[in-house]
Amino acid sequence: MTDSLYFDTDCLSSFLWVKAEKILTALYSNRIIIPQQVYNELSNPVINHLRMRLDSLINKGGAVIQPILADSPEYSLYMKLTNAPDDGYAIIGKGEAAAITLAYVSGGAVASNNMKYVSTYVSRFNLRHVTTGDILARAFERSLITEDKGNRIWDAMLARKRKIGAASFTNYLRKHND
Repeated sequence: MTDSLYFDTDCLSSFLWVKAEKILTALYSNRIIIPQQVYNELSNPVINHLRMRLDSLINKGGAVIQPILADSPEYSLYMKLTNAPDDGYAIIGKGEAAAITLAYVSGGAVASNNMKYVSTYVSRFNLRHVTTGDILARAFERSLITEDKGNRIWDAMLARKRKIGAASFTNYLRKHND
C-alpha cells in the first residue's frame, strides 16, 4: 500500500491510548494524515495526554495535519456528510467525515473502526478501508510485533473501551485468515 492513510479519531486514539503509535510510523512512514477535525477532537482538555502524544508524533514528522478549507472542493462533501447526507445515508461525525472526504478527494485510504456508518461511505466512494485490527495484523506480518505482543496491545485497547472487532488479536487473526 502506498496510499496516504487518513485517520479518524477512534482508530488513531486506539494507538495513542496504549502508546503504540510507533507501529503506525513503522508501517506508514510519511503517509499518516490527521484531518484537522480529528486533531480538534483529540484536543479535548479531558484527554490532553492523547493530544500531547499526537503532537509528539507530528513534531517528529510521523504525521501531518490536513485542514478542509471552506472554499475547497472537499468542503461541500464534508458538509454533506456531517449535516445533510443523501437519502439512505447517516450523518456521521466530523472526524470520520473529514477522513472520508480527504481520502476521496486525494485517492487515499480511510483508517476507521466504524464498520456501521463509515463502511457504507467507503463502499459508496470506492475507498480502501483499514481498521485497527488490519494495522496490527500488518505489523504482525512484518514481524514488528509478535502475536503475544499483539494480544497485549489488543487487551489494552479493549480496556480503554475501543471497539476493534474481536475479543483478542488471536481471534482477529483467525477470523481474517479463514
